[in-house]
Amino acid sequence: MIDISEKVFRHQVIELCKLFGWKHYFTWTSIHSPKGFPDLVMVRERILFAELKTRKGKVTPNQQEWLDALKEAKQEVYLWRPADFDEIAIILQRKGK
Repeated sequence: MIDISEKVFRHQVIELCKLFGWKHYFTWTSIHSPKGFPDLVMVRERILFAELKTRKGKVTPNQQEWLDALKEAKQEVYLWRPADFDEIAIILQRKGK
């Protein structure tokens, strides 16, 4: 399996968002933002939050806190890696929850 950077992976996921009609948001630079907020927020008929990691990337404690808090709030939350690409496409094509 070829390793790709998180930046390249994010671009691939954003292209899927565009293909399937999702609005998307990511923070270009998080210097003054709370630590750990998910990389992507996607909106169509539902809201998705996704933390993107490379194949070997590790979730930080701050990131895990955000993911857990969003799940607790009954949000649709994902931790995606490049190997999940086919599953990501299925999730983004799906209507409703």
